[in-house]
Amino acid sequence: MVRIGLRSFLEARPKWRVIGEAADGRDAVNEAIRLKPDLVVIDPALPVLNGLDATRAIRSHLPGVQILFFTTYDDDQMLRDAVVAGARGYLLKSDGKQALYMAVEALIEERPYFAALVLQRMLDSYLSNEKADSDPLTSRERRVVQLIAEGKANREAAKILNKSVKAVEANRATAMDKLGLSSMADLVRYAVRTKLAEA
Repeated sequence: MVRIGLRSFLEARPKWRVIGEAADGRDAVNEAIRLKPDLVVIDPALPVLNGLDATRAIRSHLPGVQILFFTTYDDDQMLRDAVVAGARGYLLKSDGKQALYMAVEALIEERPYFAALVLQRMLDSYLSNEKADSDPLTSRERRVVQLIAEGKANREAAKILNKSVKAVEANRATAMDKLGLSSMADLVRYAVRTKLAEA
């Protein structure tokens, strides 16, 4: 019933033609290889062969085919798995008919399409990773590391920063602790690698 509804819905669009359908993942792979469609709409929760494995198999035989995941799953892991498997679109069944039209149109034009909620999750994940990968040092600690890497003694760095020598030493020790470094040579190498200082 779901396939019949989806087929009639898609075929109502001018210039679109549904050339095949399948009841399970294995049939989906075989039909895709036989028919060579421009686009495959697939549900990850398929019997016999799940949608992820079916997607991998289809992409291995037809690397140019566009694959749209059409699913109820909105979790991050399923999204990552779908993209890694080869899907270039990810649409939630709750997104409605207009979103389905937009997704199919985008993929036919070889543009990726992701549901709004999915895009937000992708952005949140990206920003979270960026934050995790960012420099753990404060601006003051970075400045102290830079000066030390440039060959300044603690007293010189303190004078430049208008801070006490003890404050500079504390910043240096905190920076080394945060970075997991045990020697001044390691600290200099870090400064060079992160462009705080030139080699």
